[in-house]
Amino acid sequence: MTTPPLQQQREKQFVAATSVVAAVFLTTIKIAVGCLTGSLGILAEAAHSGLDLVAAIITLFAVRVSDRAPDKAHHYGHGKIENLSALAETFLLFLTCAWIIYEAVQRLFFQTQHVEATNWAFATMAISIVVDFSRSRALARVAKKYQSQALEADALHFQTDIWSSLVVMAGLALVRFGIGGGRADALAALAVALIVIYVSWRLGKRTVDALLDTAPEGITESIITTAEQIPGVCRVLRVRVRGSGAHLFIELRVAVPRHYSIQTTHNVTSRIQHAIHAGTPNADIIVDAVPSAEKENVLERIRAVADNGHFAVHHITTHHTARGLYIDLDLEVEPTLTFERAHAQTTDLERQLHNEFGELADINVHIEPRDQETLAAVELSAEHASPYIERLETIRQEFPSIRELQDIRLQRMRCGIYLSFHALIDAERTVTEVHDIAEELEVRLRHQFPHLSRVVIHTEPYRP
Repeated sequence: MTTPPLQQQREKQFVAATSVVAAVFLTTIKIAVGCLTGSLGILAEAAHSGLDLVAAIITLFAVRVSDRAPDKAHHYGHGKIENLSALAETFLLFLTCAWIIYEAVQRLFFQTQHVEATNWAFATMAISIVVDFSRSRALARVAKKYQSQALEADALHFQTDIWSSLVVMAGLALVRFGIGGGRADALAALAVALIVIYVSWRLGKRTVDALLDTAPEGITESIITTAEQIPGVCRVLRVRVRGSGAHLFIELRVAVPRHYSIQTTHNVTSRIQHAIHAGTPNADIIVDAVPSAEKENVLERIRAVADNGHFAVHHITTHHTARGLYIDLDLEVEPTLTFERAHAQTTDLERQLHNEFGELADINVHIEPRDQETLAAVELSAEHASPYIERLETIRQEFPSIRELQDIRLQRMRCGIYLSFHALIDAERTVTEVHDIAEELEVRLRHQFPHLSRVVIHTEPYRP
């Protein structure tokens, strides 16, 4: 279930605010104990925690701003502020490491410093580990829940503090047992700096990648695989992905059959969006569909040509002989057109079909007037409908596969009698067989009743 935006903002801001409080507490006690004991390792940790405090404040500011809605100046929202905050944290960490390394080198080679490994020093580092562990888990949980890079970076800081605190405790333990003297503490501080440099380098690389709109690893291949599994997608032509804070912006261009209607194409693109959203719910997805002639059969190619030229065609049939391909179809035109203008439309359609297929044996176009209005009709009375129904039932008995006739409708229109009914035909028959049966039945009815203007046979499978 999706968390409401307001609840997301509150949860992210709360965990960021508590991290600020934790960083203030740790920085204060580490400075105090570090000064009392003279431990460079603890002072290095104090500096590290001080930078964590600055980072936590930056994170709190970032999550407040990043959740703002897009506006006229920021069409993609304010998510990049999280990446900028992570970059700022990285620079601060590198500055801290430079100072720690400088002080450690001074104590190792140029100065001697007495270090007291007191119980307060060990207690301070133990408290630091407990607080860091608690904060890192809380931050990591919310960061994963809402895909927040700023909170993830802050969680990484507190995780780093755990390891560096353990290193400092090891250095203090060596000092207490008289191993290495003050140099053990300086070496511990160097180890802390190296850990922080490594983590900062990884964080900085990810931040720069995000600011440069580097696509997450493997996401392009995943999107292509998902999209190409959707029925109607010929292939994916292009994928572009960019991140902005916790959000992804995905643009796809896919090829769909050119004979698809606008509605069918829209349905395909909607299914692509839903499928990708299932794997990346934080994504804003735009799908651009372009017509393609890939994988089309002959009838689909003919319909594509007709649709492109706005020709209303039906009853398309094709066949091959030694001479080549024959195309026969009916073309509907406005009934008020002159025959000359209607014939010009057939010539235009034939030209476009020749352009599509190249050499053709022949094209035969039958011109039909298009219905422009809904015709008025009157139901036949039972007395007038009875002869039709009786004769229809007699003819039906000549077709063993037609088991029953239902919903017989007889109406009188201006142009003649309208007849429609449902014919229940054996379910195991093939589509071709059923079509032939219905067509033969219609021929028989028109022969018996020449004044029928329209015969509509709705076939349904018969199951005993």
